Amino acid sequence: MGWKKVQGILEQIRRFGAVRLAVMALVSLGLMSFFGYIIVRASQPSLSVLYSDLSPEDTTAIMRELDARGLTYEMRDDGRTILAPRTEIAKLRLDLATKGVPTGGAVGYEIFDRSDAFSSSGLVQTINQLRALEGELARSIRTIGAVQSARVHLAIPEKRLFERDRQPPRASIALKLRGDLSPAQISAIRRLVASAVEGLKPELVSIVDEQGRLLADGTSGDGTSGIALEEKQATLERRLRTQIEDIIASVVGQGRARVQVSAELDPARVQTVSESFDPESKVVRSTQNRNENQTTTDVKDGTVSVANELPGGQSNNTNQRDASAKNEEVVNYEISKTTKTEVSEGGKVKRISVAVLVDGTYAKGANGEVTYTPRPQADLDRIAALVKSGIGFNTQRGDQIEVVNLRFAATPDGDLTTDSSSNFSLSRFDLQRFGELGLLALLSLVIALFVARPLIKTMALPAPRSSVNDGEGQSSFEGAPIDHVTALIGAQPQAATMTVKQWLQENNRT
Repeated sequence: MGWKKVQGILEQIRRFGAVRLAVMALVSLGLMSFFGYIIVRASQPSLSVLYSDLSPEDTTAIMRELDARGLTYEMRDDGRTILAPRTEIAKLRLDLATKGVPTGGAVGYEIFDRSDAFSSSGLVQTINQLRALEGELARSIRTIGAVQSARVHLAIPEKRLFERDRQPPRASIALKLRGDLSPAQISAIRRLVASAVEGLKPELVSIVDEQGRLLADGTSGDGTSGIALEEKQATLERRLRTQIEDIIASVVGQGRARVQVSAELDPARVQTVSESFDPESKVVRSTQNRNENQTTTDVKDGTVSVANELPGGQSNNTNQRDASAKNEEVVNYEISKTTKTEVSEGGKVKRISVAVLVDGTYAKGANGEVTYTPRPQADLDRIAALVKSGIGFNTQRGDQIEVVNLRFAATPDGDLTTDSSSNFSLSRFDLQRFGELGLLALLSLVIALFVARPLIKTMALPAPRSSVNDGEGQSSFEGAPIDHVTALIGAQPQAATMTVKQWLQENNRT
């Protein structure tokens, strides 16, 4: 009896056909995968980013803490990003912050909390103090938005007995940047480090980035505000090119002009000292007066006689007096003097050359063809005038500007089409989430087409009438269209015979 039921089931399966069996197998497999995925996702906690851009040391410390708490976590981006349960994110960050994690790969003054000052030698204490200072400076530098990570190295010489034997301290900084640093930011970093180290001058701080570019030379002065001459030239050219493109784009359209800027800088550093005297502007410095008066009397002796001795007699002596006066005045004047010292740092602009390539205009005709029209010379002259005003054109420097109109290889339809997706960026997490939603939508569509739809059709069919009750069977037979059945038997007698035989066999089995 059981074997007959199995055979009946197998017979029913054979009647479905290979196509229906394959569809049913695929639907079953899809349903199993769908519900299995739902169960797995529901059993896992929702993860969110705990920290990103971590150093290997910070990743190890955070993993150790999460393992100690027994929390589920996930690492991505080669261990630089750690995901933790969303409900525990805030608490984890607070707890890790109290332990000084993440440190950014640098150790600060917390190194003294983990060391024994009584058992450490003076050398160890000095090294720890240097490490702590370097770590704290690196953390301070990382607060700048364009800096992703920083490492600071301090070269502080030992103190000497005599001041003349003491060497000045120096510092070097290695930066990993998210963008470009402005000259003001580079100067700020140098002064930040110099202010934290006793005796360190800003010009003795050198800075390099992750590409090996020298942003600040530690052997010279501030120079070009802490930026290398090549970098300053590239920055100037990039800034001028952006300004020119913005001006021209408002006239000819976005992407319909190409601009190339070449700036020549003077690397010489010139110091000029000049003195000028103003004779008209004088001030009395000192005055010296000298007055001399002189009187001289010349007496001439005559012969002595009786007449000379008599009363009323006249003497033969004659006296001659000479008087002289001398006035001398010496006045010293202080003439106004001006001393001027001019220092011309390297990086002064010597000449600027600008080349502008402008596309023409396009018009679509009635037949759909695109017609190209060159721009008139008057438009090119106006564009050149705008460029001159934008870059501060100076004929004495020898600046040159060339504006040329040529047809671009790409038409506006192919070149000016903007991608709306460029306005926002999608991370890998977002793409993964969209993939999950797409998979759910696909499985829902499969279930709706191959499972729900056949079930709805089956439920919509009229229920078969029961033949157990003789009265009901008799009524249904009497109500059947006998003429139609007779016509079918007459048209297909062999099929009718086979149907009757099958009914008889089923009755004999039961």
